[in-house]
Amino acid sequence: MYKRQEDDPRNPATIADNVGDNVGDVAGMGADLFGSYVATVLASMVLGNYIIRDNGGSIADNFGGIGPILLPMTIAGVGIIASIIGSWFVKVSDTAKTDINTVQGALNRGNNISMILALAASFGLIKMMLPETIKMSAFNAGEFSIMTTSSMNVFYAVCIGMVVGYLMSYITEFYTGLGGKPVLGIVQKSATGAATNIIAGLGTGMLSTALPVIIFAAAIWGAYALAGFYGVGIAASAMMATTAMQLAIDAFGPIADNAGGIAEMSELPKEVREKTDVLDSVGNTTAAVGKGFAIASAALTALALFAAYVTLTGIHGINIFDAKVLAALFVGGMIPVVFSALAMNSVGKAAMDMVNEVRRQFREIPGILEGTGTPEYGKCVEISTKAALREMLAPGVITIVTPIIIGLGMGAEALGAYMAGVTVSGVLWAIFQNNAGGAWDNAKKSFEKGVEIEVNGKKEMFYKKSEPHKAAVVGDTVGDPFKDTSGPSMNILIKLSSLVGLTIAPLIAIQSHRTEANHQAEAVTTVTVSENTTVDETKNASYTKEVEKVVTE
Repeated sequence: MYKRQEDDPRNPATIADNVGDNVGDVAGMGADLFGSYVATVLASMVLGNYIIRDNGGSIADNFGGIGPILLPMTIAGVGIIASIIGSWFVKVSDTAKTDINTVQGALNRGNNISMILALAASFGLIKMMLPETIKMSAFNAGEFSIMTTSSMNVFYAVCIGMVVGYLMSYITEFYTGLGGKPVLGIVQKSATGAATNIIAGLGTGMLSTALPVIIFAAAIWGAYALAGFYGVGIAASAMMATTAMQLAIDAFGPIADNAGGIAEMSELPKEVREKTDVLDSVGNTTAAVGKGFAIASAALTALALFAAYVTLTGIHGINIFDAKVLAALFVGGMIPVVFSALAMNSVGKAAMDMVNEVRRQFREIPGILEGTGTPEYGKCVEISTKAALREMLAPGVITIVTPIIIGLGMGAEALGAYMAGVTVSGVLWAIFQNNAGGAWDNAKKSFEKGVEIEVNGKKEMFYKKSEPHKAAVVGDTVGDPFKDTSGPSMNILIKLSSLVGLTIAPLIAIQSHRTEANHQAEAVTTVTVSENTTVDETKNASYTKEVEKVVTE
């Protein structure tokens, strides 16, 4: 048996781990957040176009009558500037104590300032780009009707989006933060072994879904009540405005982790490693917070896309009493579960291939254990790369093909139900896996400086390599694919399902209108005549003309 530390240069998988941190939490999360960023802006611009339609095709503004279309894009632009300014306030003085609170406080300060600046700028933009009163379609009492709202209500929708982003970050930090009650609860359970550690982590992850879902529900309700579908889209755009700052905070985690790894591989002094450990501990929390923000962005993006889908298809509701609609809803709820299973199994397969390769190198390459031989690091990187491409093929096909089949085969309402099922189930699974994984990770980190655990009625200090620490390592091993693979993949699934639905919406709308026209034609040609009633030729001729009109349309 070969036992090497994670960042031991003699471990052939060390470089693959460092590369994976950057790929997953920097490049991957960057692509995820950027996808949400662009999709939200585009969906809101589509909804802005329908605002113009509902106002008679023209709006009196200083932007050529397209203010509602330009507003989401402009909010995104000022958000970038706000993020840059916010980054200037992320500072820790050379004389300050390097502890978790100091570093986390600096990051939070920059994030809060960027959000406040973006909010203030959004107020000015809304007053400048929108008229005082706006007409828009809204679903009320079972049908769409025109409602009138004010530009201030649109700003209040922006406030809702900002609050959702802030609260999601705060809640994620609470459930995953080092020293927090949920993490300490997992640490305490580690005293009785790996099984209780895993049970505690699963329970923490499940419980952490409650508050975010309540916040989402309130945000959706509030934004729609204020400004209809456009309000939902603007709320999502506002939350995504500070994406640049959120991505920077998320990237802090893998950068700090790799810095610690390099310090250990280079055998730098102990005090250097102690500082990088503090940064790494904060990084675990910021990475979890970044993923929490990504989940919130995916949820609100999906809602904005769904609103655009409803508007494009012209459906007047989703009736779950319709068997095919209910069936599509269940299929949508199932997809995230299957997707997570495929992602987890992929990690398991790649991990076994990696372990076998590491063992092979220890056997066949002389001098690795002694430090005189050089491991073949590239082999492990190659295994990870090929596995990532190969194993994600099936989940990708499922994500793209399923909504197309349901939309073209079952209609617009069924596809809407499918998208709703994917969104609700996907958000729950994403929050659960992200927070459970982050909590497990920081539970393991808690042992590095020592943690007090009550055992048999007595409090004792436990450190690395103790039995409770070994149990926490097992929990973290389970949590890593949760928070780094299957959890983040839910964001892509949620958004891509809605994007595919929105892409094929015009085709489905044409198909639905043709079907409706045929039904109207059939209804017109059906004449019920009682036994004693004579239908004159004039009435028959009028029916014939009406049929011809419907079919032509």
